[in-house]
Amino acid sequence: MIRIVHYINQFYAGKGGEEMANLPPEKIEGFVGPGMAFNAGFKGEAEIVATVYCGDSYFNENEGAVDVVMGLIKEENPDIVICGPAFNAGRYGVACGTVAAAVREQLEIPSITGMYEENPGVDMFKSKTIIVKTRNSAAGMRDAVKSMVPLTLKLAKGEELGTPAAEGYFSTGIRKGLFEEKRGSQRAVDMLLKKLAGEPFETEYPMPQFDRVDPSPAIADLASATIALVTSGGIVPKGNPDHIESSSASRYGKYDIEGVDALSGATEETAHGGYDPVAANLDPNRVLPVDVLRDMEKEGIIGKLHRYYYTTVGNGTAVASAKKYAEAIGKELIADGVQAVILTST
Repeated sequence: MIRIVHYINQFYAGKGGEEMANLPPEKIEGFVGPGMAFNAGFKGEAEIVATVYCGDSYFNENEGAVDVVMGLIKEENPDIVICGPAFNAGRYGVACGTVAAAVREQLEIPSITGMYEENPGVDMFKSKTIIVKTRNSAAGMRDAVKSMVPLTLKLAKGEELGTPAAEGYFSTGIRKGLFEEKRGSQRAVDMLLKKLAGEPFETEYPMPQFDRVDPSPAIADLASATIALVTSGGIVPKGNPDHIESSSASRYGKYDIEGVDALSGATEETAHGGYDPVAANLDPNRVLPVDVLRDMEKEGIIGKLHRYYYTTVGNGTAVASAKKYAEAIGKELIADGVQAVILTST
C-alpha cells in the first residue's frame, strides 16, 4: 500500500477561513476535506495516512513553518506527498510549492501539487515539483483530483510521466530527446502553411505573451476633470448586497456616492478575504479615498468626483476575469464622461 501524506491549509482542514490564517502547523490522522476525494480515487492502491495543515498567513510569515511541516511529514514515512490543490490562491500556492519542493529535496521522495496558471506558485516551483494544471477556483476540485490521482500513483511507483501536454502538468523545464517521423524543418514548414491557411496548429515551443498598455495622455485641465474611483480592495455597502466573493471574485459592484463626503464604518465594509480587514472596516476611506477626493473637489483641484464607484476583490481573482470587469467598467466610465480613474488596492 502506497503511503501518502496530504498538506492543506486551514480552510480545507475545516478549521476556519481568514480569521484562522495564523494557525500553526498541525497533523491529524487520516484524511479530511479534499483528501476524501483523493483517497477514494486511489481505489485501494494508496492511502492518505495523515494530513498536515497550516494557516496560509502563518506559513508565509514564519520562516520556521516549513521545517515544522517537514518534521510532521517525516514522522509518517510517506512514499509521496500531495499538496493542495491550491487553484489560484496565492499564499496557499506558495505554501504548497514550498512544501512540495522541500519534500523532494530533503526527504528525497516525490511530491505533487495543483494550481491555476496565474498562481504565483507556478513560476516559483514548476521546476522543483510536479504542478498539475487546475481551474482558477475550488469549483474545479473534482477535475483537479481526477487529473492528480493517476500522476500521484505513477510518481509513487517510480513510473515515467508522459509529456506535460499529454499528462496535464506544467513543464518542468526538462527536455528529453525523442525521434519524430519528420525532421524539424519539415515540421516548421507544416506549421507555417497551416498558419497561412488559417488552420489550427500547435507550436512546439510556446512563447510567453505579455500585455502592453500605452499610457493615456496627461489630463490637460485637472480642475475641470471628472475623476472616478475603482478598487480591488473590496469596499462594499454594509452587508455586501451583491455578494461579491472574498476570493476569486466572479462579479463587481457599482455603488452611488452622490452627496457622500466620506465613507463610514457604519455604512461600508470590505468583502476582501486576503488581508486583515480591521483597519478597512473602521475607516473604509483608507482603501477607497472618498474623503480625500471630496476635499480636492471642494478646493477646486479636480472638477468633480464621479457619482459611482466600482469595486471587486483582487484576492485570487483570475486575470481573465479582471480584464472582463475592466472592459465593462471602462465602457461605462467613458460613456459617463469620466476623464481619469484612480485605482486602489489593499
